[in-house]
Amino acid sequence: MAFLEDENKEEVRVLLVAFSAQGHINPLLRLGKNLLSKGLHVTLATTELVYHRVFKSTTTSDDTTTVPTSITADGIQVIFFSDGLQTVEDHKGGLDEYMEVIGKFGPINLSNIIKNHFVGGSKKLACIINNPFIPWVADVATEFNIPCACLWIQPCALFAIYYRFYNNLNNFPTLTDPDTSVELPGFPQLQTQDLPTFVLPSNPFGTFPKLLSDMLQDMKKYKWVLTNSFYELEKDVIDSMFGIFPLMTVGPLVPSSLLGEDENSDVGIEMWKPQDSCMEWLNHKPDSSVIYISFGSITILSSTQKESIANALKKTKHPFLWVIKEGTEDELPLPKEFMEETKDQGMVIPWCPQTKVLAHPAVACFLTHCGWNSTLEAIAAGTPMIGYPKWTDQPTNAKLITDVFHTGIRLKQDSDGFVATEEVVKAIEQVLEGPSSEEFKKNAAELKRAAREAVAKGGSSDRNIQSFVDEILGNSKIHH
Repeated sequence: MAFLEDENKEEVRVLLVAFSAQGHINPLLRLGKNLLSKGLHVTLATTELVYHRVFKSTTTSDDTTTVPTSITADGIQVIFFSDGLQTVEDHKGGLDEYMEVIGKFGPINLSNIIKNHFVGGSKKLACIINNPFIPWVADVATEFNIPCACLWIQPCALFAIYYRFYNNLNNFPTLTDPDTSVELPGFPQLQTQDLPTFVLPSNPFGTFPKLLSDMLQDMKKYKWVLTNSFYELEKDVIDSMFGIFPLMTVGPLVPSSLLGEDENSDVGIEMWKPQDSCMEWLNHKPDSSVIYISFGSITILSSTQKESIANALKKTKHPFLWVIKEGTEDELPLPKEFMEETKDQGMVIPWCPQTKVLAHPAVACFLTHCGWNSTLEAIAAGTPMIGYPKWTDQPTNAKLITDVFHTGIRLKQDSDGFVATEEVVKAIEQVLEGPSSEEFKKNAAELKRAAREAVAKGGSSDRNIQSFVDEILGNSKIHH
């Protein structure tokens, strides 16, 4: 690349900073891979916990306690910093507590990384990219006078809702009027159950709304907001934000195999070991027959809820593949009788290679918690969905699936969030056999095509990444 060969041999580098969660790191790594392919150098800084969970077994060091200063993964340099907690045991506290600790130690340790790796050398740090739940990264960038971008890892719709909510641009439910419906530009009408839980008066979490409000009320720290979505998927919302805070879609940042590329070219980490045995099982199932069920790495269902879903699966007689994590104290296994009765009908595994499963021709639909990574993967795979959202962005994602993307339906929950067996049966029949099942399939196939076009050369997301890179290179030349 000619622009990297200036007289100082200065390389233009971007620093990605991620929270220690797989769903936060992988979109950043995939964005990093795209930036690499356009000639930038890329470093990811993340917490030491990620090293212990993901990289330790793949490096040759025998010393289990020492974390290397940096390693290289797929051309991306990875640097680890302490989040202020010493052991894996320390990480078992609540989310609010963790966010407080990392908010205290993260900025100090990130500043040290910048001083040690990027100040005064031939590496020109042209931009820092964080994601939403570590807003202190933007303060560190300001301190070093480095432009900052945020990779928003939820749909553009969520950014629009939060931006309008925290800047008081529209009316939302209040303690005195908790059931008001919400009218926003670019959206269908939203009821309380369609809104992200952090904006509701009933939200129990203290830290996240505070982080979001701090960030969204002070967006001048960010030169760009890049989003893990694509223009054709959320056109109305993106257009509605154009004059308020423009969003640059750079997605879908999903495994390359879902976008028709070589699966070996993907970058990404797995914090849980997937079991490939299910792929062989799927190979023996008829096309569009299997219900795939997974509620992500955080959601844990009550035993009664699991029983309700189990009874529905027995009733519908469709083959199913159900991911239930083992080894977590809150997650109880399914009843032995159920396992015995359905041993020829279904397969239950602790974790699976989700993207391969979603893309498998045997899979007919995805019963999901509607986390955005899972939703995007299903869209890129062309798989219809049944939504069972719990918290944060999931209720809004479920609303998008049903009323904007039209690729599935949402389970009706009672006031405690419980879904009855009959409701699950009805939903499965509607998505697999009902009059709307063909429409869901057709819309899912259409969005799958649009996702591939967006990231292909000259597509909407590819053009946005190129203009972002051009701006960074332009800035770094100005700084000479």
